Amino acid sequence: MASKTEAAPVPVHGKTKNEALRARHTAAVPRGISTKSVYAAKAENAHIWDVEGKKYIDFAAGIAVVNTGHRHPKVMAAVAAQMADFTHTCFNVAPYEEYIAVAERLNKATPGTFEKKTMFVTTGAEGVENAVKIARVATGRTAIVAFTGAFHGRTMMGMALTGKVVPYKKGFGPFPAEVYHAPFPKLYFDLTVEDAMRGLRDLFLADVDPARVAAVIIEPVQGEGGFYVAPAGFLQALRKICDEHGILLIADEIQTGIARTGKMFAIDYSGVVPDLVIMAKGLGGGFPLAAITGRADLMDAALPGGLGGTYAGSPVGLAAAAAVLDVVEEEDLCGKAIKLGKMIEDRLKDMQKKNEFSCIGDVRGLGAMMAVELVKDRVTKAPDAELTAKVVAKCQEKGLLILTCGPSANVVRFLVPLTCPDDVAREGMDIFEAALGEAVGAN
Repeated sequence: MASKTEAAPVPVHGKTKNEALRARHTAAVPRGISTKSVYAAKAENAHIWDVEGKKYIDFAAGIAVVNTGHRHPKVMAAVAAQMADFTHTCFNVAPYEEYIAVAERLNKATPGTFEKKTMFVTTGAEGVENAVKIARVATGRTAIVAFTGAFHGRTMMGMALTGKVVPYKKGFGPFPAEVYHAPFPKLYFDLTVEDAMRGLRDLFLADVDPARVAAVIIEPVQGEGGFYVAPAGFLQALRKICDEHGILLIADEIQTGIARTGKMFAIDYSGVVPDLVIMAKGLGGGFPLAAITGRADLMDAALPGGLGGTYAGSPVGLAAAAAVLDVVEEEDLCGKAIKLGKMIEDRLKDMQKKNEFSCIGDVRGLGAMMAVELVKDRVTKAPDAELTAKVVAKCQEKGLLILTCGPSANVVRFLVPLTCPDDVAREGMDIFEAALGEAVGAN
């Protein structure tokens, strides 16, 4: 690590290394790919070092990907061992045991005691696409219901399911047909479970016959949508109405899964058993991998050749996933997520009590998937996106990488690697509080 300690920016033709890379980046990469201005050179557990040697605490975890921390030794060893054997054969051409072994583990880990099967793909969006394919072929129905504020990816079907126009959908239509949106309960804005269920029933009365609906897809905690937690009662009511109409329930656990919320899957808190579960992000521990696990009869509905792909179920990604599942169990990452999330929640609520932080409207989340909503005042709850942007920028200046979310870009989300040492996590919260104080003072 000695070579990556903090250092002063090194000019390159009058620019720092980050500035020089930003100039090349701007010239070579589409502007539609939004990024920060920190260019990574190395990462280890809960830290990232940029190309200038500056050290950052990572409260983004690659957007909930490195739940096991950057370059966990067990994950890296498993990947190295696999790479020594082979990196790609295509499972459709020459299958391999690693695919079967991880499928067996996910069949056991996901909710439900019925027989299950698992398929692998590369990204969360690809997982969503395949879950929709499976739901349609298994039910013979075509319509899909998603929720306002949802995020399900940037593919065409992913965008259709996503419940936010800017920046994800604007200018990219038309989208696939037979996709409908129902309201997601937001208790902070007094949109209750009853309101949301009434909206779904109204949708069935006004827009789509439930007999044509193949599936309802939901994030148990909305990710890009603002970290709103689906109340257990809402998920239970959804399960009931799906059963009444023969509709499948799909849990999108792409951001919430693999111990992030303090359970292996966030939907476990509700006791609800979905028909299909989509996983990605944390599953691969930093290597591209996604999975769809579901009832065996549903997963077997497609004809041979209807599912799969050239890179679907990379042996390298599967080796990483096997190690990730070991680490989750051996290091009790579910327990660590609960402890970490409680520390973050307590710190945020302590800040909320202070007069100078009247901008904190709401603190919410589940386990180590926490967020704070910043508002102009607590009565109107008007979003303060400008303040939020200032806070994130000041955090970066002080050595903390953190992300925003929410339909109005006024929610700061905390996605700390679950392996983060306690003192590092507390230091990160100290930086956040100082940054918020400076941003409020500058307003």
